[in-house]
Amino acid sequence: MIKQRNFNPETGIKIFIVISALVGLAMGLSDALFANYFKEAYAINAQQRGFIEIPRELPGILSIIFIAALSKFGDIRAAVAAQLMSVGGMIVLGISRPSYSIMLLFLFIYSSGVHMYIPLGDSIGLSLSKGNNMGRTLGRFNSLRMAFLMFAGVITFFGFRTGFFDFNVPVTVFLASAVSFGIVAVLLMVLYNLKRGAEHTNGAKFVYRKEYLRYYVICALFGGRKQIMLVYSPWVLIDLLDFKADTMSILAVVGALIGIFFMPVVGKWIDKYSVRNVMMAEALAFIFVYVAYGLLSKWVSVSDVTLTGLGMMLVYLLNIIDRMSAQFAMTRAIYMRSIALSAEDVTPSLTLGMGIDHVIAIIGASICGSIWFVFGPEYVFIIAGILSLLNLVAAIGIRPPSAA
Repeated sequence: MIKQRNFNPETGIKIFIVISALVGLAMGLSDALFANYFKEAYAINAQQRGFIEIPRELPGILSIIFIAALSKFGDIRAAVAAQLMSVGGMIVLGISRPSYSIMLLFLFIYSSGVHMYIPLGDSIGLSLSKGNNMGRTLGRFNSLRMAFLMFAGVITFFGFRTGFFDFNVPVTVFLASAVSFGIVAVLLMVLYNLKRGAEHTNGAKFVYRKEYLRYYVICALFGGRKQIMLVYSPWVLIDLLDFKADTMSILAVVGALIGIFFMPVVGKWIDKYSVRNVMMAEALAFIFVYVAYGLLSKWVSVSDVTLTGLGMMLVYLLNIIDRMSAQFAMTRAIYMRSIALSAEDVTPSLTLGMGIDHVIAIIGASICGSIWFVFGPEYVFIIAGILSLLNLVAAIGIRPPSAA
């Protein structure tokens, strides 16, 4: 149901811009460093790296249950609960070096908060958008998030390069992330109080409709491709090329700097050229990216080679372009909003889409870890290229708005 109350959307947008920025900062001080944290603190291999994705990504599935349980409280208060879970996970990982199994438990708690916030944040952002400007508005939010993700990358680069940050207890960078997540929770409560009475509460706890089938398929394909992008693309650099946290941080800075300007452009493209065309362009581009990653990983893994000059520039370029993949996430949210049969379908449908995404991500991460370990890394990126091709086919089938 929607209760009526006077509410100035521009005020809400300003608050949510700050929220988006601080979410980017918090993620840059935590999630962006996990691959190096696992490697340096727990000395894991590629197969174990794939296994870690089970507790890390399982919350993406369970979020369907978590958000349904909180649906009567509305999106904003559910988002507050999500932020507090992330705070709790980061505090424990920051103040202690728990055993491997306990680390996985608090990684799960942290990740539950992060994954709950993804559809809730999209839904809140879409609720603050107007008319045909959904792409521009979400692009604005995401641009600020990327700016602060870049800022976090600068902080972590100099922090690890100077030795101020490390993965010894206390892990100061994780504690800083917890503080940022906590401030986000406070600002969400401010937004809730301003919007109280005008906030959307989900009438449906779970929605599955045949009309949304293509959206579900696109989410599934993205889930498999995303996990390779998030886990195994950086693992080429960390495991095969021995990149440390400072180098990975500076790559994150460059990727985020590009994203600051690129996200609003993607939003404008969506508004001008349609979700369908932008989704097709993304899928086509990443077919070539993953082919290149496959060839690179094959070359590095079978030869004792030290990359320099153009070879290293190619590695940097591929990693930065690969990071752009995550910046197209708004296309799926806007596509869902454009086909929704009612406003009440949006949040539960975004949550179900994320759940489908994460079912495939968990299965894919485990399988790809074994494929890397047994057959070689290049086959992991062949799979990613195939998924991008299927994503292209699915996007081609989206009906233009005039035909809807």
